Amino acid sequence: MYPQSQVLFERSKRIIPGGVNSPVRAFSSVGGSPVFIQSAKGSRLVDADGRDYVDFINSWGPMILGHQFDPVIHAVQNQLSTGVSYGCPTEAEYTMASLITEMAPWVDQVRLTSSGTEACMSALRVARGYTGKNKFIKFAGNYHGHADPFLVKAGSGLLTFAVPGSAGVPEGATQDTLIAEYNNLENVRRHFERDGSQIGAIIVEPVAGNMGCIPPQEGFLEGLRELCDYYSAVLILDEVMTGFRLAPGGAAERLGVKPDITTFGKVIGGGLPVGAFGGKAEIMNVLAPNGPVYQAGTLSGNPIATASGIATLTYLKNNPEIYSKIDTTTAKIEDLLKARFSKKEAVINRLGSMISIHFGGGQVINYNDATNAENDRFNALFHHLLKAGIYLPPSAFESWFVSNAINDEDLFRLESGLESFKG
Repeated sequence: MYPQSQVLFERSKRIIPGGVNSPVRAFSSVGGSPVFIQSAKGSRLVDADGRDYVDFINSWGPMILGHQFDPVIHAVQNQLSTGVSYGCPTEAEYTMASLITEMAPWVDQVRLTSSGTEACMSALRVARGYTGKNKFIKFAGNYHGHADPFLVKAGSGLLTFAVPGSAGVPEGATQDTLIAEYNNLENVRRHFERDGSQIGAIIVEPVAGNMGCIPPQEGFLEGLRELCDYYSAVLILDEVMTGFRLAPGGAAERLGVKPDITTFGKVIGGGLPVGAFGGKAEIMNVLAPNGPVYQAGTLSGNPIATASGIATLTYLKNNPEIYSKIDTTTAKIEDLLKARFSKKEAVINRLGSMISIHFGGGQVINYNDATNAENDRFNALFHHLLKAGIYLPPSAFESWFVSNAINDEDLFRLESGLESFKG
């Protein structure tokens, strides 16, 4: 069906483990062979065989403005003419940090990294260094990158491969990781009642995006904020996915919960590799060179990446109406899914421009609900829509991410694909 992609996949498997550089790309969850992409523009991807697809993953979130968005492309081209990397401070790093603190004013100071994994790993280290307490709470099905302490009941790729953790992670690396159930505040409270004097942080996806899109239930995030305040723990919101996607100030603004530390990624790079973490000045000042917590990165604040990120954030800041437009588009997608599948057949979860479908009926509000869904039916839908020119996340455990470039023609293609689905 995709002969050139198949050739490329077989060739890649000889020298790249599994043929891919991130496991979910291998289509292991949905079956079959991955489609290799050669270009993208606006709302569409084009594969190695010349077939085009409406893109509902958007590089797993960063391409909120669509592919090859002119202001971003121009910013990158301008920076290419003056240099690609210096290993020295630049004004662009200050500009990027200023945009983040302006759009998310509860963030006083920012440190740039090269990935969301680095941002989450560093945020946890800062929280431990600030509080002097090593234990922390994460939630089953939340994914905070592949640093050792987080690879316990993580979502995304680990859910795809149905394993609870990863080989190569020693027990000692996770001995201070406490697992709670997402959207279960009482479960978190019991952890604090038992170990509160040793718990330095909670890290949470404010809207889970690595077991499908699972929004927080009413009072959940507010309850986490109260527990952290009472027990002098640091609340870390992992906004690598949601930051600057759900609102100008991300999920924290949209949901009205102010964290102590926030991690960012994806959108802040406009498609290039960027991460960041930031928070209250008194917490961030434990970082070297000001304090005893060490964190570094040769390519942190890379000029090409910051140019792309600055252009993306500036456009979003100056055009906040984009958020309501993308939300409206995603609501139309939700309506199309609900028109095709009854409540008994499937649950559609959505918040803003993130959405997912879970077959089997009933609510999907946590890790167990997501893993108990009829994921074989999702796999059938995935391949049907792929043939119809719709590119969904190749896993039932991933959120869809909608871009500002999606138009009526794209929605009509999705509607036609859903109507012809017989599964």
